[in-house]
Amino acid sequence: MPIQPVDKIWMDGTLVDWDDARVHVLSHGLHYGSGVFEGIRAYDTAIGPAVFRLDDHIHRLFRSAALYQISIPFSEEEIRDAVRETIAANGLAHCYIRPLVYLGYGEMGLNPFNAPVNVSIAVWPWGAYLGEEALESGVRIKVSSWKRNDQNSLPPAAKASGQYINSILAKMEAVQGGYDEAIMLSYTGYIADGSGENVFIVRNDGLETPHLGSGCLGGITRDSVMTLARDNDIPVKEENLVRTDLYNADEAFFTGTAAEVTPIREVDDRTVGEGHRGPVTKQLQDAFFAAAHAKDERYRHWLTPVK
Repeated sequence: MPIQPVDKIWMDGTLVDWDDARVHVLSHGLHYGSGVFEGIRAYDTAIGPAVFRLDDHIHRLFRSAALYQISIPFSEEEIRDAVRETIAANGLAHCYIRPLVYLGYGEMGLNPFNAPVNVSIAVWPWGAYLGEEALESGVRIKVSSWKRNDQNSLPPAAKASGQYINSILAKMEAVQGGYDEAIMLSYTGYIADGSGENVFIVRNDGLETPHLGSGCLGGITRDSVMTLARDNDIPVKEENLVRTDLYNADEAFFTGTAAEVTPIREVDDRTVGEGHRGPVTKQLQDAFFAAAHAKDERYRHWLTPVK
């Protein structure tokens, strides 16, 4: 989905013009993927523009950096304030937010410890990642031939730039095969996640999702949906799932900041359930958007007003 330019990007404490937000070609992160990032959304809500679970996202950004021994030269509070400042500077009522911490120019080679640490925050309008129509009709997916990174190869608890080349391979394979998205398996054959989403199935009116040991990221939307399910008396289990669990599911859906809550209608050319968004998926989708748009007071603490 093309990026729609706005006015300003925050870089190392300063708002700069969109076209002036540049990095040196010899930046360490460009060559080696040495960086961490977050995907966050702000919604146009009943209390004005508000960022969904901002504290949790920024805390995860710092945890990711710590796993790669990257010392962020700002506090969590300063980054949270910078997110709000950047949204306000661009006058956006709703947007996608991309904080990025990367190793910059000044050091080359695999030893990263002398490279400078740079931080940027970009925001732009971005619709549904897998398409607006997919929120109702669902997406077609395939199980990828590319396996998810093993726990002892790259830490899945980190949302790190270089790790996503693994996901890109799976995404390309799916798109070139005529599908919307991929499912990635662990080296032990269990379902991990999508190329950039967590995955859930509905079976016997309950939710099941891979546990974090499968190699999936601990998604914040994943956590939100699990909370919403339990609050609506829908049982949730985290357990090992295999590809046939997807084939035989009553319903299935993806979650993620970009994907939000997107139904899965087909896996490996097999229809899932009735072949469209099911009732449990719709219930959770409605609950999620109600929370994100400040229409449910129980989850107002998930929202940080921009102003």
